[in-house]
Amino acid sequence: LPPCSVPRSLWLGCSSVAESLCALRCLQSIPSTRAHNQVLLLSPLNSDLPTLSNGPVMTGSRKRPSEGNNDKEKEHCISLFDQWSETDQVEFVEHLISRMCHYQHGHINSYLKPMLQRDFITALPAQGLDHIAENILSFLDAQSLCSAELVCKEWQRVISEGMLWKKLIERMVRTDPLWKGLSERHQWEKYLFKNRTTEVPPNSYYHSLYPKIIQDIETIEANWRCGRHNLQRIQCRSENSKGVYCLQYDDDKIISGLRDNSIKIWDKQSLECLKILTGHTGSVLCLQYDERVIVTGSSDSTVRVWDVTSGEVLNTLIHHNEAVLHLRFCNGLMVTCSKDRSIAVWDMASPTDISLRRVLVGHRAAVNVVDFDDKYIVSASGDRTIKVRVVSGEYLRSFVRTLNGHKRGIACLQYRDRLVVSGSSDNTIRLWDIECGACLRVLEGHEELVRCIRFDNKRIVSGAYDGKIKVWDLQAALDPRAPASTLCLRTLVEHSGRVFRLQFDEFQIISSSHDDTILIWDFLNVSTNGQSEGRSPSRTYTYISR
Repeated sequence: LPPCSVPRSLWLGCSSVAESLCALRCLQSIPSTRAHNQVLLLSPLNSDLPTLSNGPVMTGSRKRPSEGNNDKEKEHCISLFDQWSETDQVEFVEHLISRMCHYQHGHINSYLKPMLQRDFITALPAQGLDHIAENILSFLDAQSLCSAELVCKEWQRVISEGMLWKKLIERMVRTDPLWKGLSERHQWEKYLFKNRTTEVPPNSYYHSLYPKIIQDIETIEANWRCGRHNLQRIQCRSENSKGVYCLQYDDDKIISGLRDNSIKIWDKQSLECLKILTGHTGSVLCLQYDERVIVTGSSDSTVRVWDVTSGEVLNTLIHHNEAVLHLRFCNGLMVTCSKDRSIAVWDMASPTDISLRRVLVGHRAAVNVVDFDDKYIVSASGDRTIKVRVVSGEYLRSFVRTLNGHKRGIACLQYRDRLVVSGSSDNTIRLWDIECGACLRVLEGHEELVRCIRFDNKRIVSGAYDGKIKVWDLQAALDPRAPASTLCLRTLVEHSGRVFRLQFDEFQIISSSHDDTILIWDFLNVSTNGQSEGRSPSRTYTYISR
């Protein structure tokens, strides 16, 4: 058929398919001239046509009944429709739809919906874009990934060949310390972070591994809540004076500072004493180590730096007039505090090149603890206050604020991000917002001085002179609506003396006490055979000094 030269105003004005086809037949039989078109527009066929505007228009023209089989006329209509441009076709269909009733609109909508849907996951591999489909699905969580596998075989193929369960586990290991710790302890980290060219298990292995990991995590969380643990005990058996004042550990070793002036290094697995470092002439009150050095502070007023491998003394810092009560170092900066009420800030160029940068004063009693990051130095004292100072530049001396609230001296604190958690001889623990100085919560439960405290993203763990270790729910403590009775998850009682120091991670607490023991509370490897809740048989390792 030749291109249609009918004015579309006439075509669009027809009230039925039959009228439209009739108009088309008339126009096919006459010349396409302006005069003929004008005559046609004035014909009775067009006498009741509405005037078309830019927007949808509803017409009141009469509807003619169907005249039987009009398939040929429909085909003819479609062939003419096909000759128009896409823009004209869209405009024509818009006008057709505007003349329909709501019921018809519903039918058209039901027809269009599936046409507008696209299975892009199936379509992309067909275009050689498998990697894009894999990347899209790699953002799903575990539940969504399970659902995606059930959509169709093609989706299941993309997930399997893309090793998306492996990628999900790798993402969790990178971002969650609990997952990372489990991967190391259960030996499945060796199957992660390897490319496809190396020998790796199929996707089904990771799919079955994921729920096992979730089950392990739920078991560990339940153990923490219920106090189920496996207990290991190191008996230090100091000859002259009893007490383990400080400690730090990693996967391989525990390093402890003792009241008998020595530093003992213990094998983390066998719990045997590997080495004893001597040199201090007073009790070792504080320590910290990294992969190169151990730094210790003592009641002999000195700070000593030791080689972590050989145990050789590399440096001795003499500055404080009384006992060095606490120290921290990180990224070339070290801060020490003392019973002499001062805080010393040191530059650590190397283990043998450590120079005093500045001395900070302001506390009216012994400074018991310090902590810092790249923004603030935070110190707590027997004068009942916590002081916050700026770390860098000429502003190092400047106070930002003083946190007041404890009724007696403050023995311990930890600072991270905006949160400061402190423990005091008023037997309470306080949570502070360092930026505004507000006390967010007071935790009560210990019966004597709170001597040590640590927190992570989930829990606060505290140790006190009442010999007890308490585990608190950090998130609940930060929620002002949470009742005070719900905050303490568990109280652990095994030490027979004052708890001096503790450290913990997702799987364990390691604590030291005046009773001359180091206890390892293991919440991962818990045997449940015939054990009562919160108690586990202990293994005891005794070191006899020579």
